Amino acid sequence: MVDDKAADPELEDLIRHLQEIRQLDFRGYKRTSLQRRIRQRMEEAGCADYTTYRALVDSDPKEVANLLNTVLINVTSFFRDPEAWTVLREEVVPRIVEQKKDSGPIRVWSVGCASGQEPYSVAMVFAEVLGIENFCRSVKIYANDLDEDALRVARLATYTARDVESVPPPLLEKYFDRINSHYVFHRELRKCIIFGRHNIVHDAPISRADLLICRNLLIYLDGRTQGIVLPRLHYALNTGGYLFLGKAETQLARSKLFDAVNLKSRIFRKIGQEWQRSRGGSLSVATENHPVRTLGQNRLLEAIVEGSATAYVAISPDGHLMLANTMARRLLEIGPADIDKPFQDLAVSYRPTELRSRIDQVKATNRPLRLDNQNYHRPPAEPVWLSIDVLPIHGEGGQLLAVLLGFNDTTRAHLLQRELESTQEALETTVEELQSTNEELETTNEELQSTNEELETTNEELESTNEELETTNEELRSINEELETTNEDMRRQSEESAEFRLHAESILRSMDNGIVVLDHEMRIQSWNRWNENVWGLRSEETIGRHLSDLDIELPLFRLNGEMRRVMKLEAPSSTIEFKAVDRRGRSITCRVQVLPLLYGNQDPRGLLLLFDDLSELRRAEDFNSYLGRIVGQSLNEIYILSPDSLMFEMVNRGAELKLGYTLDQLRRTTLPDLMPDVSERRFRDLLSPLIGGEKDEIVFETRLESRDRGPYPAEICVQHLKDQEPTILIVMVHDTTERQQLVAEASGP
Repeated sequence: MVDDKAADPELEDLIRHLQEIRQLDFRGYKRTSLQRRIRQRMEEAGCADYTTYRALVDSDPKEVANLLNTVLINVTSFFRDPEAWTVLREEVVPRIVEQKKDSGPIRVWSVGCASGQEPYSVAMVFAEVLGIENFCRSVKIYANDLDEDALRVARLATYTARDVESVPPPLLEKYFDRINSHYVFHRELRKCIIFGRHNIVHDAPISRADLLICRNLLIYLDGRTQGIVLPRLHYALNTGGYLFLGKAETQLARSKLFDAVNLKSRIFRKIGQEWQRSRGGSLSVATENHPVRTLGQNRLLEAIVEGSATAYVAISPDGHLMLANTMARRLLEIGPADIDKPFQDLAVSYRPTELRSRIDQVKATNRPLRLDNQNYHRPPAEPVWLSIDVLPIHGEGGQLLAVLLGFNDTTRAHLLQRELESTQEALETTVEELQSTNEELETTNEELQSTNEELETTNEELESTNEELETTNEELRSINEELETTNEDMRRQSEESAEFRLHAESILRSMDNGIVVLDHEMRIQSWNRWNENVWGLRSEETIGRHLSDLDIELPLFRLNGEMRRVMKLEAPSSTIEFKAVDRRGRSITCRVQVLPLLYGNQDPRGLLLLFDDLSELRRAEDFNSYLGRIVGQSLNEIYILSPDSLMFEMVNRGAELKLGYTLDQLRRTTLPDLMPDVSERRFRDLLSPLIGGEKDEIVFETRLESRDRGPYPAEICVQHLKDQEPTILIVMVHDTTERQQLVAEASGP
């Protein structure tokens, strides 16, 4: 596979520039994901190419922080993936507490902690097991991230009501203090958590950790960087320590560094790396009766070494080449004349990698050493990948006889592994980004809903204020004779009224609806900002003009009759819906409500027109109708059943065709009546965990009775929609006749 780091030279140049000038090191990130997020930030900043954006980064120091916030996806929450946290709480934490009893503090390291929800979650889990007092005495949590802004939020330990929605109510009440509309984490537990900026790729890891949490970080790193980070995580843990990854991270499924504790929840345990080898090796051909090797046995050993697919090179204790088998001479270009030469004078001592220091290390530690994934290129041949084993060879007395180098060609396995990891990581990254996008959309939707509620509240307050003003006006008429004595009060009230009018006009201009106020001559008195944006005319251009004089694509002839009826009080109000064209030439669907402008009980002094843009609503309704027609005409069988009687309430066209009955006939039938192999009692037993909420769905295979074709095999999936009123059972049926035929053919002679 081709490394995507060479795909775009301008992107690589920008990455190097950020690393050299701004100390932002993105070299280990997957290029596809990194390029997409940098492009996103460039679009937000209005930069068309990398050169322009590089100039912006150099000129605006704040842009570096904006870029960092875009690249680092700080999507986190308390107890994210609750099922995995349940396994951690019930299976892992009690083991750690038991293992560390009276043997030193418990150390936890949270890598990529974002705004702190993750370390605070693990603090609550340990506090529940140990108690708050014992937790503060025996647990230390280290939490790191690259984003300083996120770390500042984490140190404050203050969260909104939305942030703590995923915290179970008992834990929320026990470990958070509510201050106004925010929640503050427990002060004593907070003191046991140390936040700091840390780069997992380049900075030294926190050591002697009993639990290491690194969730949804590895999926953003390329394969080479993951190869650097995983050994660091292994080093950071105590032997037998636990590693907690995100659900999209499967890098350790077959790792030799970690053993899976619960693969579904991505919880692993460190495997200690102990190297043991018998002194002098284990290869022997001497027999029990003849402990000294004969000439034939030596020739046998020589043939084994010469015929091996592994390239073997032996180095004497004083650093001279002692032996090179056939594969070594062919692969490493070692000739007969090179025997007894100093090893450091040969090309193999530094190519494919520097081996002299590794040989010295093996001599000093008396332990074997393995170097994986070493690239070796000998033009014009294709590059190959080698694994190199460096082993000390000892005599029977324990003296060092030689250092043996074994070169194995792992090119095919390496390329297959890289391709598999690249494909898997791309899929995992896509899943994570989709989840991030979905959470962002949910946040936006809630913010819009909150804004709408605030606007409704503002409208009610305006109506209430208007009523109060009318009451004040009546009172002013009744005390007209006292005006001289209350002149000062009146002046003050007049100023307040003027200020309120300006306030009301500002609110009207800010509302997300069109509001037009007309006098009795149909001249415009008020024209808010919604109208300016939609019809393209400013308020100054419309005030005082007749509505019919405006040059806008609004079918006024549809409104004129309704306005006359409301003006004459023939109707209290009127609502009309029609098509119009906005200032951009876009067709929109408008709903206009015509209301009389009344002052007390007098005749109307004008009209109030309220405009609503229904375009998006109509498009959504059309789409829902279209989706319903598709499901109704689908040839896949879909049933809607009553949970109580199990009788058919609704079926689609595909169900009628497959079963051979009309909807009216099926409504007099229960589903068990059409399942000859499943009784009603057995079927209700199957539904019991579904109705009780223990399962989200049940899937089983049986036979269904068709009036036209008789029994046929089917796979049945049942879901319980308990949020509907009344509740219903959705049954999706797939005919497995062809599948069983294929299985039968495949298993036949």
